[in-house]
Amino acid sequence: MYSQHESNPHFLPQPPYPQHDTHRPRFPPQPRPSRHDQPQPVTPPKTRPHGKHGGEIPPPHEPEQQQGQGQQRPSPLPVPVNTTGKTRPVAWIIAAFCTLFWITVIVAGLAVLIIYLVYRPRLPKFDISTATLNAAYLDMGYLLNADLTILANFTNPNKKVSVDFSYAIMDLYYESNLLATRYVEPFTAHRAQSIFEDIHMVTSQVRLPIAQSQDLTRQMSSGRVNFVVKGLFRARSNLGRVLRYSYWLYTHCTITVTGPPSGALISKKCTTKR
Repeated sequence: MYSQHESNPHFLPQPPYPQHDTHRPRFPPQPRPSRHDQPQPVTPPKTRPHGKHGGEIPPPHEPEQQQGQGQQRPSPLPVPVNTTGKTRPVAWIIAAFCTLFWITVIVAGLAVLIIYLVYRPRLPKFDISTATLNAAYLDMGYLLNADLTILANFTNPNKKVSVDFSYAIMDLYYESNLLATRYVEPFTAHRAQSIFEDIHMVTSQVRLPIAQSQDLTRQMSSGRVNFVVKGLFRARSNLGRVLRYSYWLYTHCTITVTGPPSGALISKKCTTKR
């Protein structure tokens, strides 16, 4: 074949470099990179959701160990749960009993309040209208003999309630020494009524301490003798024909009379309470 001579020097084949060409740059051989030297991707730490708002969950709670023994505390027993959804008959009975009890209490309270507003009950009062010291003298300087008469007044201030006195007893004292006791027969004080009882107190040969004997002698000489009258009564208020209630009354009176034989009442102070 016919071959055409190439005239362009750029397309002519180039001769290879000589082995000992000092003008060509020479590079040292590079080591092959290992897979361990390659940069590893950084992964963020994993987090667990905590409750409803996220966050880290604390590590599970480890059972506490008993000090000195290294034993674990026993876990609590499971609480039985009523899965049937039915209420026992005993619970229904207890609920009905409690309901009935509270209804009874409320009705009784309303009844008492209505009765109180209708009748307005008040306590009876005790008073001493008059008192007379008939005699008083000391034998051997310390044995007291006395004769005292008092007119007691039992007043019922209620306009719709009557009061029955089933038990009444009166005591006469000089300072702290009991001189005489008198029992009063039962009686009834009707609505807004006052009952007067004549009570005769007689004491004989009652021993008094030396100091009190001297005080009594001095009081009789001055014309102002002090005595104490105490009473205990069992009363019953009648609110209508059906409702009645009983209670105890305590009275305390301090009286001052002139000297015998015609000792008259000078002053008095009485209190009555339950």
